[in-house]
Formats: sequence, C-alpha cells, structure tokens
Amino acid sequence: MSLTSVGNVIGGRSGPARSSRTLVSLDPTTGEAWAEAPDSDAADVADAVESAATAWSSWRRTLPRERMDAMLEAAAALAGAAGELAAAEVADTGKTRAAFLEDELPPTLDLVRFVAGAARLLEGRSAGEYEEGITSAVRREPLGVCAGITPWNYPLMMAVWKWAPAVAAGNTVVLKPSELTPVSTVLMAEVLAGVLPPGVVNVVCGGPAAGASLAAHPDVAQVSLTGSVRAGRAVATAAAHRLARTHLELGGNAPAVVLADADLAAAAEGIAAGAYLNAGQDCTAASRVLVARPAAARLVELLCEQAAQTEVGPLVSEGALDRVLGLLDRLPNRAAVVAGGKRADRTGWFLPATVVVGVEHDDEIVQAEVFGPVVTVQVFDDEDEALRMANGVPYGLTASVWTRDQAAAQRFLRDLDFGAVSVNAHAPMANEMPHGGFGVSGYGKDLAVYGLEDYTRLKHVAQAW
Repeated sequence: MSLTSVGNVIGGRSGPARSSRTLVSLDPTTGEAWAEAPDSDAADVADAVESAATAWSSWRRTLPRERMDAMLEAAAALAGAAGELAAAEVADTGKTRAAFLEDELPPTLDLVRFVAGAARLLEGRSAGEYEEGITSAVRREPLGVCAGITPWNYPLMMAVWKWAPAVAAGNTVVLKPSELTPVSTVLMAEVLAGVLPPGVVNVVCGGPAAGASLAAHPDVAQVSLTGSVRAGRAVATAAAHRLARTHLELGGNAPAVVLADADLAAAAEGIAAGAYLNAGQDCTAASRVLVARPAAARLVELLCEQAAQTEVGPLVSEGALDRVLGLLDRLPNRAAVVAGGKRADRTGWFLPATVVVGVEHDDEIVQAEVFGPVVTVQVFDDEDEALRMANGVPYGLTASVWTRDQAAAQRFLRDLDFGAVSVNAHAPMANEMPHGGFGVSGYGKDLAVYGLEDYTRLKHVAQAW
C-alpha cells in the first residue's frame, strides 16, 4: 500500500525537507503506516521564518477590514475542503469522521470568522492630554512572525487556534504540527495558500528538533505552544535566552466536584462525556471525580453504567496507551478498577472507558495528567476538604461542580483555582469566552478577544502641540 505524502508549506508552496528525510504517520485504529511528512531541521525552519518575515512587511499594513475579508474567504475555503480534512484527521488521530465534522470543525471555522470580525474592534483604552501641550494615544500593533507548535489530540483545531488570531491581528505565522499528526495541518495550509498572500501561514513538519529550532529562532517574536509541561518548559527556556514572548497552554487535571444534593444521574452523564471525549485525550477531561460521601456509592454505580455504554476511540499511539496502562498497573493495592482498565482485544490502541476507586490524593494517578479514558473517584466529607483536594494539584485549567445549592455553587466558583469553572456542566466552551489556565497549565489565553490581544503589543504615542 502506497503512503499518502505531504510536504512543508513555505511561501505558499509545498515541498520536501531540505534533507529529504521523512517521518511516518500511523493509523491508531490499525497501527499501520498511512502517510509520510517531512522531518524538517533548522534550515527548513529558517526558510519558513524568512518567508513569514517577508510576508509580514506587507501584511502588517493591511487594514482590519481587508484582513477580515481574507479570513472569511479562508473559512469558506476550509469548509469547502471539509471532506479532505476529515479524512486526514480521522487517519491521523483515530477519531470518527462524525466527531470531526460535527463536533470539531464547526467551532473551528467559527473561530476564524469570530477573530476576523473582532480584529476590527481592537483598540487602546484612552487618548487625550495628560501633560500640558501633549496629546497621547495608545496604538495596538501586531508582533511580527509568530510560531505555533501544536499537539496531536486536536491537530486541525489547535492549528487554527494558533494562526487565526495571529493573522487577524496582522501577524504572520509558522506552524509546527505534532510529528504524530501532521497531515491535516499541511492540507489546511495548502487551502489557505489559495486565499492568503504567500508566507502569511507556513507549515514545517518534523519532530522535537524542528520545534526547538522554531522556538529559538531570533526572528520569531512570539512562540505559542499547546502541549505538555515538559515541552512548555523547553519552549520557555529557548525563548527566554532572547527574551521572546511565549504563550503556553500545557494541559490540565480537572476535578469534577459532586455535592450530596446534586442530580447524580445528570452528573454521571456529564462527567462521562467530559472524561471520555476523544479517548480522554483532552486537557479539559474530567479525570478526577470528587464526591460527597453520602452520594459516593450511587455515583460510582452510575459512572460504571456510563462507562459500559460509552464507545471510546483509540489512543493516538502505542506509547500513549502504554503510558496510561502503566498508571493503572502501578495503582496501590487499596485502589480498584471497577470498569474497564484492560487493553481492548482488538487491533489498534484501544482502552475501554475506565473507572478507578479507592485512590488517595497523593497517588500518582491522581496527581498526574492521565490523558486517557480514565476517571478516578475520591470521597470527601465537607466542602473545605473538597476544595483542598480539587486545588491540590499543580494544574489549573478547568474544573466543574455539580449541585442544586446556588450558594455552594458560588463559593466553588470563587474558590476553585482554575482558569475556567462551570456548574452542572463540565468545560463548556465558546469562541467568545477565553480558554487558558493557571499554575503549570500555563499562561496566556486562547479564544475570545483576549486570545486576539495576546498577539498584539501596545505602544504609547505622543505628540507635542
């Protein structure tokens, strides 16, 4: 079987890496190779950055309405390529075609449209005279060449989260997709090359070395990464040597706090949906269930029922599956797997929806970001204990609380130390609302006007009369 072959997209043109080396993409449902992409090095990165820098000299001068028109055309072009993009995303990640086309692509395209219009509303907060005879104002300007390093769990969506706000704000972009899932990002860039000027959006494929070269390149004004804490520290270190800006979204370990008065059936259904989406490979996954003691036994029953009826897709790689199985293998003797927990007896990297009870707060599986279809259940006796347990991990991306008590809901909304907190729903998202965390979940915001502003700088300009 011949492999699908894609290239880097630099200056609007596709081509191989200078070294001619390639990396193979594996289909998670079969474990078999299906595509190959360039294994780029520093020379390829330099070419892409040079292309983006050249494009920026003119793109930065475009009017917001001109950028809006181009981006709306880009959204339409991507919508027209939905079938091709879906085929690549399905083969690279193992998710279903329906999940991509119905759940992921619509909000992804909507973000392009949102930032296209929002770019026309960016402004400084004040203008006037603050010293006698001098008028001051604030200019909001693009940064320059922005690098986007994207993960494998939502390849196309995360690529759009990087380039769309940056380009809308007047920047140009070099993307480096995960070496596990590069194909849909390349196809997206090829579509954009028919709409945007050459060099506005570039893609270099490759492994960690390509990402490191991009983060360290002296002409990159900002590096935006969605990935692991380890990758975030590496990017921040590389950028720190030249004092470049960074924007880091580094995952989560979300608690779902269930109070005794909650609608337990609704809580179990909502938590399962949040936990097992995309095989649990989601930074917002509801991986830690904290339940009041009077409701614990019934909630565990309901969670096991949800697990039994939930069809979970494959993890992205053999290594990803082995990592999750390792966490389960190292459970302490007091813990018990009451649903799932064993590799599925089929081709591919599948693990059924899993529920683990009997864990304690300091256990590895509680403190780690599992990034698989696993929920752990812990029991608490009062709100203060629940809050300590919920906040007692290094991550701070998202959390949920399930209760009918509005006063209790407000206390948890105030005191949960996470970038997004929801009541009786887990991690709802909208392009109008910011996404980003605290602690080792990183800093900077994606989505909303706040995400757009992260790709700009402020300048005080003054003129004496």
